[in-house]
Amino acid sequence: MEVRGLEIATARGPARVDIDEAAEARLLFVLTHGAGGGVESADLLAVRDAVRAIGGTVARVVQPFRVAGARAPGSAARQDEAWLAVVAALRDRYPGLPLVQGGRSNGARVACRTARAAGAIGVVALAFPLHPPGRPERSRAAELREAGVDVLVVNGDRDPFGVPDAADAARVVVLPGEGHELTRNPVRVGEIVAEWVDGLAGVTAAGRAAAGDHG
Repeated sequence: MEVRGLEIATARGPARVDIDEAAEARLLFVLTHGAGGGVESADLLAVRDAVRAIGGTVARVVQPFRVAGARAPGSAARQDEAWLAVVAALRDRYPGLPLVQGGRSNGARVACRTARAAGAIGVVALAFPLHPPGRPERSRAAELREAGVDVLVVNGDRDPFGVPDAADAARVVVLPGEGHELTRNPVRVGEIVAEWVDGLAGVTAAGRAAAGDHG
């Protein structure tokens, strides 16, 4: 089932969500765009297709600032507040499914900062903007390290925003020849994400089964 243009109210205005439901969903995957983009980028669509193929119901979120036509997301606190409201509404819509959240660029930062509060089991960070172009001293690596859950980073080796170190996340994949947009081989991006999410969901399911056995 496909759900297009679902509106979810937040204190920062409505968000718009497109949902692609898996036939027998085993997880909920919520992802979003960067500061200046949308949810139709090649990498996000490839991730959607790959994750849905492994049993993920995928919700692509257009954040309130983009729905309102703004070019910049505003303060991190307000952006995170709106994101948590959207995720809470989606979790109510799909109760019982483990949550993985993610995004590209600025959206990856939001997913990292809110992971613990949202109750996510993992985060997918595409083209994580480690620092502003030409300003390596302004590192944002702490957002990766302080997510509180495992984080997968997929970056291009030519990204002007930098590339996180292997120690900054559970897994860092650096794709040769890719820039910030990850347009050279988006299918490969989807494959990497789906493989990692599949393993994460499997570990979570095994843990729940073990807890039930001892309950």
